[in-house]
Amino acid sequence: MGARRALVTGGGRGIGLAIARALTDAGHEVTIAGRTAATLEAAVAAGAAKAWRAVDVTDASPLAAAIDAAGPFDILINNAGAAESAPLSRTDTELLRRMMAVNVESALTATRAVLPGMVERGFGRIVNIASIAAVRGYADVAAYCAAKHALLGLTRAAAAELVRTGVTVNALCPGYTDTDLVAESAQRIAARTGRGAEEAVAAMVAENPIGRLIRPDEVAAAALWLCGEAAGAVTGQAIVIAGGDV
Repeated sequence: MGARRALVTGGGRGIGLAIARALTDAGHEVTIAGRTAATLEAAVAAGAAKAWRAVDVTDASPLAAAIDAAGPFDILINNAGAAESAPLSRTDTELLRRMMAVNVESALTATRAVLPGMVERGFGRIVNIASIAAVRGYADVAAYCAAKHALLGLTRAAAAELVRTGVTVNALCPGYTDTDLVAESAQRIAARTGRGAEEAVAAMVAENPIGRLIRPDEVAAAALWLCGEAAGAVTGQAIVIAGGDV
């Protein structure tokens, strides 16, 4: 497959950074987007991407404008996301809206921005980074689970609509991954339960048959494959990367 132009949202750290690096190493021209300019700039300086755009992905108009200005793109990785935890008794509509805005609405905005060019060229790869929480439920993260389930629904609907255009849409559903997001979740669990953060991470690992956290590069390898020519018949799928935790 020849070099393509790729956009990775939330590309400055964690899974997004690993995917940006994998795409860059494969010869693609990668732009990363996110809220923190310094983090993005550092990733570009380290060679993980060619360019960066600082934008709040939950703000639809600036996000679409940034994509239009930096595009066109052949590959879109909707990786930007967030996880907030709370029991149902403290899960209000504002929490649900925050989770929907960052995990689902941003993906819809970015997809709509890149789609016309992809359809016109007859090639596109859209990969939504969901979560194992998109295919099963977990206690104390109802709003996050709802948002990731919605992202998977968006993935499947878009794939069905675009199936004859040359554009594929798939979701990757990682389990607990060794990223800042999981570390931050562990800190919140520790604050809520009185346990140490290391103990909270150990509890996450104990739930996984593989006995460890998933590595960001393992998710990146799956994304790289989905973006290739050989995966042209793969669309509308939820690929779970969770060490047997299904």
